Order: sequence, then structure tokens, then C-alpha cells
Amino acid sequence: MTTPPATETPRAGGCQCGTIQFTVTGDPDYPHACSCPHCQRLSGAPMMSWVSFPLGGLTWNGGSEPTWHYTWPDSRRGFCPACGSQLCALDDGATSIAVTLSALGNPPDLIPVHQSFRDTAVPWLTQVTDTRHHPDR
Repeated sequence: MTTPPATETPRAGGCQCGTIQFTVTGDPDYPHACSCPHCQRLSGAPMMSWVSFPLGGLTWNGGSEPTWHYTWPDSRRGFCPACGSQLCALDDGATSIAVTLSALGNPPDLIPVHQSFRDTAVPWLTQVTDTRHHPDR
């Protein structure tokens, strides 16, 4: 598995209804799937998929920003208050922001390389194959 290419070309994303739109630039980092109970409940699905970008490369477009909800003591999720789409996650003090691959339109060059919280994954869905070691995860 190769690392996604570095790019300063903006990637566009947003919620289902279009109320919240954003662009991200910079190196995409650690595309992965997560099966934690928080991701499962927030998405209504067996897992969510994420990729991080430098926080300084994020721009909210169109005048709307997500509504934030803390799901861990130091980590909050951003979602659209109009349609409920889960868009991003931001840890307190972080220099990067995780955005959902779904909010980016599931770009073909960002393929999950790991699955977090395998112990709470549903047993009927094949887990994501680990293709890259990330020392912080």
C-alpha cells in the first residue's frame, strides 16, 4: 500500500444537504475505518471511515460551520445541524482534523489502511486489512 500523494490541491467536501461545505489541503494522513461504539452510534452504521488533514489547511465555505458535540472528554465531532451528516472530528489542541471519507465523496485515492476498535466491530462484516503501521494508533 502506498501513502496517498501530498497535495496542495484543495479537496472539496460537505454534508448531504449542502449547508456545510469545506475544502482541505495538505498531506492526507492515516485513512482508516473505526468501529468504536461512538462511530457506530453516530453514523448508524457498523463503522465510519476517516482521514486527517492539517488543521491549517481547512476552510469552511459558504458561511456555515458544523455544530460540535464532545464524544470523548477531549474530542468532539462536527456535524451538520440541518441534515445530521457527520463531517469531522477534532481533538482539543490538535494540529490536524479528521474528516469522514464520506464527506469527501469517498475519493478513490484514500483507501483505509487500518481499522480501529476491532473488538467492537460487527462480526458479519469483513474487517479492513491492516496495510500500514501507524505508531500513534
